[in-house]
Amino acid sequence: MPSLALLGQSLLSGIFVGALYGLLGLGLSLAWGLLGQINLAHFALAMLGAYLTYQLSSAGLDPFLTLAIILPAFFLLGMALHWLFARFAVSAFNSLLITFGLTVIIESGIQWVWSADFRRLESHYAEVRWRLAGLYVPLPELVTLLLAAALALGLWAALRYTDFGKAIRASAEDATMAQAFGVNARALALLLSGICAALAGVAGLCIALSYTLAPSQIYAWVGVVFAVVMLGGLGSALGPLVAGIVIGVSEAITMALTAPSWAPLVSFSLLIALLVLRPEKL
Repeated sequence: MPSLALLGQSLLSGIFVGALYGLLGLGLSLAWGLLGQINLAHFALAMLGAYLTYQLSSAGLDPFLTLAIILPAFFLLGMALHWLFARFAVSAFNSLLITFGLTVIIESGIQWVWSADFRRLESHYAEVRWRLAGLYVPLPELVTLLLAAALALGLWAALRYTDFGKAIRASAEDATMAQAFGVNARALALLLSGICAALAGVAGLCIALSYTLAPSQIYAWVGVVFAVVMLGGLGSALGPLVAGIVIGVSEAITMALTAPSWAPLVSFSLLIALLVLRPEKL
């Protein structure tokens, strides 16, 4: 049996990793549940955001200030992607295929610009950590948790209490009826798609601060984040964060008690169980 200190550190690490899972799943969940788009390119955008953070920071810009450039660019990119989908009436399944192709294109572009070599963002933030009750709390992971929680709570409140959120939910439920009551469903969908893409940029910052970068890393997140989205509920803002932390903690405890190779079984077992027991989630 591992020591209590190891279990405590594993639990804390699982919360931090789960927060990143939730942050990655947040944009995907909203796009899937409210726009009917299964956007696999969300993962590629997050990795592209990580590489852009790395490049801009290497040029002397503070990693957090890179968001001032990345977020508007990704917001416009997300709006452009949704406009194309709406223009050609792309179905949910076809959006899955198209964005998979877009993911491959983005991965190839990353390899062309930065090569397939591993990259690591050297930042003074990575050196900051605190010791609390015998546990180490790194600043980048703590920032990821705080950003994920703030964005999830903010979007939950916006969707629940604002006119924008009510209009978005009404459009997702019945677009024709919502438009009959004066809701501009197209404009709202463009805005939400831009927000989802911007969320990928925020996730990219968190990845760059905490992880070594490689283009193939895009596909490492797909399975577990899909499990997070399905477990948290499509179109939910808080669900992915809660599900991500549950899966992250489960994986961390599994690695502490058994071996790291067993960790992927947690997320995929939960996903399979959910699809078998609650197929209506699809």
